[in-house]
Amino acid sequence: MNHFRRQMVPAGVAWAILHALTGQTETPPAWQPAKAPLMTRWASDVSPTNSHPEYPRPQLVRPDWQNLNGLWDYAVRPIASGLPEGYDGQILVPFPIESALSGVMRPLGAKDALWYRRTAQIPPEWKGRRIRLQFGAADWQCRVMVNGRDVGQHRGGYERFAFDITDCLHWDRAEEIIVVDTDPTEGDQPRGKQSRKPQGIFYSSNSGIWQTVWLEPVPELCIDSLWMTPDLDAKSLRLRVAVNSLAADLQVKAVALADGAAAGSVTGSPGAELVLPLGKPRLWSPDSPFLYDLQVTLEENGKEVDRVASYFGMRQVTLLKDGQGIAHLLLNGQRLFQIGTLDQGFWPDGIYTAPTDEALRSDLAFLKAAGFNLTRKHVKIEPDRWYYWCDKMGLLVWQDMPSGNNATPEGQREFESELTHMVKDLYNHPSIILWVLFNEGWGQYDTQRLAQRLKTLDPSRLVDDASGWTDMRVGDIVDGHSYPEPPPLEPEGRRATVAGEFGGLGMIPEGHCWSATRNWAYRMEPDAEALRNDYLLLLRQVWSWHHLHGLSAAVYTQTTDVETECNGLLSYDRAVSKLPLEFLAQANAVGRDQIAGRVIVPDAISANVSWSYTFQAPGPEWFRPGYNTAGWKEGVAGFGTPRTPGALVHTIWNTDDIWLRRQFTLEAEDLRGLKLEAHHDEDLQVYLNGVLAAELPGFIEHYEQFDLRPEAVAALKPGTNTLAVHCHQTTGGQYVDVGLIVPDEPKPPAH
Repeated sequence: MNHFRRQMVPAGVAWAILHALTGQTETPPAWQPAKAPLMTRWASDVSPTNSHPEYPRPQLVRPDWQNLNGLWDYAVRPIASGLPEGYDGQILVPFPIESALSGVMRPLGAKDALWYRRTAQIPPEWKGRRIRLQFGAADWQCRVMVNGRDVGQHRGGYERFAFDITDCLHWDRAEEIIVVDTDPTEGDQPRGKQSRKPQGIFYSSNSGIWQTVWLEPVPELCIDSLWMTPDLDAKSLRLRVAVNSLAADLQVKAVALADGAAAGSVTGSPGAELVLPLGKPRLWSPDSPFLYDLQVTLEENGKEVDRVASYFGMRQVTLLKDGQGIAHLLLNGQRLFQIGTLDQGFWPDGIYTAPTDEALRSDLAFLKAAGFNLTRKHVKIEPDRWYYWCDKMGLLVWQDMPSGNNATPEGQREFESELTHMVKDLYNHPSIILWVLFNEGWGQYDTQRLAQRLKTLDPSRLVDDASGWTDMRVGDIVDGHSYPEPPPLEPEGRRATVAGEFGGLGMIPEGHCWSATRNWAYRMEPDAEALRNDYLLLLRQVWSWHHLHGLSAAVYTQTTDVETECNGLLSYDRAVSKLPLEFLAQANAVGRDQIAGRVIVPDAISANVSWSYTFQAPGPEWFRPGYNTAGWKEGVAGFGTPRTPGALVHTIWNTDDIWLRRQFTLEAEDLRGLKLEAHHDEDLQVYLNGVLAAELPGFIEHYEQFDLRPEAVAALKPGTNTLAVHCHQTTGGQYVDVGLIVPDEPKPPAH
C-alpha cells in the first residue's frame, strides 16, 4: 500500500525498529494516531480513554460490564514463531492494525500473526457470577488465552463471539488477556471489498480486532439471546428466549413498554415461541420509527435470577401483485418506493471502524436529511450500534452477505457458517428488511439452495438471490445494476424489480481526496452544477421506471467516496456534501415524478410517449407542420436497440436512419430557459414548427439537456405545434429520444 509508505512511521513501529537496532528497553512513547492520507473531523475525539465507550449490544443490555477498548500491547510475528518474548508497541483497540487510529497503520501479512496483550482487574463484586469475554468482531481467525490458559478460538471476520473465562481468573490480581489473530484477507474467506492491493472498487484490508471488546458478568443461570419476530397480522410479537440451561423449573417473562407504559406481557418456557400481544400495535416505518422497549426476566422457582433490556419494532415486509400482474414491495401492507444509497462502510482513518459512535450515526443522519429512506449495506456487516441507529432513526436496510471466493469446499462451508451467523446476529433489527445473498456473481454457487436456506432461517424478510448480473430466478427480487442510468428491467408478477445499483456520478472534492493523482468514478462530472443536473436526470429515470414499469426501489452509488473512488454524495472524510441537502431531499421525495422542472414535451423518462416514425426517407418537407404522414408507423419512445448505454428502448430501430414526428399543444406560457432533453446515438437534427432547433453530431451515452436555437423557440405558439426529429446511425448501438423541458433554476452547491 504505497500511500502508507509515504507517511511518517508511527510511534510504536519506530520504537520497535529502534529496539531491534540498539537493544533499547525503555517504554515506547504514548499512543498517538498515525497520519492517513485523509482524516475525519472525529479523529481528534479519539483517545485511549474514550475509544468507543458505548455499550455495544443495544438489544441485549446488562448494567454491569467493563469496556476493554483502549491500549493493548501488540506484536507482529511469523505465524509459526509462537508467543512473542516482547511487544512492538501499543495499539488502540478496536481499530484494525492497518488504520491510522490504531496508532500503528501497517499491513498484516498473510503469513503473519498479530498478537495483542493487556491486563484487566475484575471488580470484586462480580465474584460468584460467570465472567464472559465478549468480542464484537475480529478479522479473521483468532485464539484467546487468559492467564496463560487457552479459552477458545474463533473464525469469521464479521460476527460477535464470547468465551467464559471464569475458571481462568485469579480475582486477587490483574488478569492477563492475550489474543492472537491471523488474516489471509485474500484467501478463501468472506472479506467483502478488502484487498491487500487496493484499487478501483476494492479498498484497504482490515485485520485484527475491529469492534468493541468487553467483560460481562452473568449469573449461573442466564439469558443468552432473544429471537424477536413482529407479527402484524396477529398484533403481537413472537419471542424466543434462549437460556444456558434446560432445567424444568425455569420460566421467562417479557414485558413490552411504549413510552414507559406497559403495552403487553407474556410468560412461558425458555426456548419456546411465546406470543406477546400488543392490542393496537404502533408500527415502525421510516416516517415513524417507533420502538417498543422490552424487559425480559428469567426466574427459577419463581425467583428472578437474570434480567436483560431490549427493544423491538413492529413492521412487516411483503410482496403484492397488482392488477397489471406486477409485483411490488410493501411495508406494513402499503406500497413504499424505496430510494437509498450503496453504503460501503469504510473510513479513511479507521477503515472498517468508525472513529466514534457519533461518526457512525452521522452518515445515517445525512441520508435521512437528504430524503433517503433506504441504505444497502454493501458486502460488509456493521457493529450492532450502526443498526441501532438505523432502527432509531428510521432507515430501511438491505443487508449484503460479505462476499468471498467460495472456490473450495472449505471456503463454501465458511461462507455458509458466516451467513448463518449474520442472520442470527442481526435478526432482531426492524430496519433490516432484505438479505442480499450474492453480489454480481462474486463467489456465487448453489444459489437456489442458499436462497431457500435464507428463507428458512428467516421467513419474515425478503431474499435477493443475486444483486446484479447472475439472477437464478429464485428469491423475492429481480435486481439489476447499471451505470450511470438505472437498469431497464422487465416487471414480474412473482418478484419485485429493483435497481440495486445505479448512478456513480463523481466529482473530486478539492482538498478532501485520498489521492491527488488517482481518482475515478463511473462518470466524472466537471462541476457541482453538472453533477446536480445529471443527478436530476437519473432520478427522473428512476421515477419513470417506478411509475411506468413498477420499479419498487433504487439504490444510488454511493453514500461517500471511498479511497480513490470519488462517486460519493459525501467526500471520504465526510467534510463535503457535493450536493445541497435541500436539493437531494426534493429530488428523492417519495411520490414525485417531475423533479427537474416543467415538462413541455415528455420523453421516455417521464411518460409513455407515442410518435409517428418511418425508416424510409420521406419527402423534403417532412419536418414542416401539415406534412402528410400517411404510411408512417406509430411507436412508443425511445427508439433503438436493446443494451445501448442509457437507452430506454420501447420500439426497435435497427436501420441506418429514423424520422420522427409528433404534435403537442401549448398554452400561453413562459418558455424562457426552454431546453432540449435528448439521448442520441448517433447524429441528430431537431425541428420546431419547421425551424431547425438543434443539430447534435456524434453520440452520447445518457440523457442530457441542450440549448435550442432562439429562432426555433420563437416559432412556438399557443395551440398546436410540431416536433420533428431525424437520427442517423453508422455503427454500434443506436438510440434516439427527445423532449422539451424548462429546468428549475439551479441552486448553489454545498461547500
